[in-house]
Amino acid sequence: MELLDAARAVREKAYAPYSNFKVGAAVRGASGAVYAGCNVENVAYPEGTCAEAGAIAAMVAAGETALVEVAVIAGSPDPVPPCGGCRQKLKEFGAAEVPVLMATTSGAELSMTLGELLPGAFDPGHLEGS
Repeated sequence: MELLDAARAVREKAYAPYSNFKVGAAVRGASGAVYAGCNVENVAYPEGTCAEAGAIAAMVAAGETALVEVAVIAGSPDPVPPCGGCRQKLKEFGAAEVPVLMATTSGAELSMTLGELLPGAFDPGHLEGS
């Protein structure tokens, strides 16, 4: 599985000296290209960057603004879903039907859609005046 392999490989490059919780993520753009990102911590904890945000940034930097598949991997007992902020970031670039594969380094996997992960997502329609 190319997407999960990309997430697994980039996870090893994560900068997580404070939590030691390395996360890798990869997104497939609408073109089919794969973009990967890892978490990057900062001693000022809220200033770190999630793996999903890094993968999205790489995709956008390459000129794409639509994702069609997501994979996230962490060294945890159970598959770890994207945090709330990353769910909204993923939704910005992906439809509710986009599959999100969550995996562990030991091989456990769980798959859900963006819509299942973020029901009632805030979207551009909410910005329209009445």
